[in-house]
Amino acid sequence: MSATETKLRKLMVQAISEYSMLEDGDRVMVCVSGGKDSTILFYMLNEIRKKSKINFTVDGVMLDQKQPGFDASKYCEWMALKGLNLKVIAEDTYSIVKDKLPEGKTYCSLCSRLRRGVLYNYAHDNGYTKMALGHHRDDLNQTLMMNLFFSGKISGMPPKLLSDDKRNVVIRPLSYVPEELIVEFQNELTIPVIPCNLCGSQDGLQRQKIKDMLTNLEKENPNLANTMLNAQKNIRQSQLLDKSLWDFEALSN
Repeated sequence: MSATETKLRKLMVQAISEYSMLEDGDRVMVCVSGGKDSTILFYMLNEIRKKSKINFTVDGVMLDQKQPGFDASKYCEWMALKGLNLKVIAEDTYSIVKDKLPEGKTYCSLCSRLRRGVLYNYAHDNGYTKMALGHHRDDLNQTLMMNLFFSGKISGMPPKLLSDDKRNVVIRPLSYVPEELIVEFQNELTIPVIPCNLCGSQDGLQRQKIKDMLTNLEKENPNLANTMLNAQKNIRQSQLLDKSLWDFEALSN
């Protein structure tokens, strides 16, 4: 096991333990996109499973959204060589996105909502007890800032949650893992990633702007990302403005 894999495993096991993500008998469905994050999540969860005291299974499910040029053959071959159980299901969400949004608009938001809906239904219908998503530490931080700046709310991506329809428990075992560590391990594994070519330009997306902003701030404060992650564990309700969380009227000296 390389030093990179050891670091990755340690951070994943820490997050899994601290947020009680797994329990005996779990059937975990990893939502695999073909990118580096979900691929490494799938690979590492399966490695953790082999030595875990918790008895659980791990399967990967990829959605073919019928994007032009989508070809998962090499990726599936790589998965098979690694002994990973990947199933590809198909549903044409691409046509829906193209029909609903005019040319020039970024498709990512609608595309991800449709993909999530299909995968949530599949997990529920096939008896999976947990859905694992490949969001890492920097995704959590960026989402927090996006919601603060653009949605007028303080919220992010919790390591574990119950979906709005109450049918699925979602876990994010990479919550403590920095993206740079994932990139290092991606290079070690030589993953044949499948790029997303649906959106012609990613540069104008809000997430990219937030990512660039945080990257620049980290040049002055290298520990910024971990500080932001720790802040999400250290909520002071009395020092915010939400009256539903704190009884300001009852305060007196």
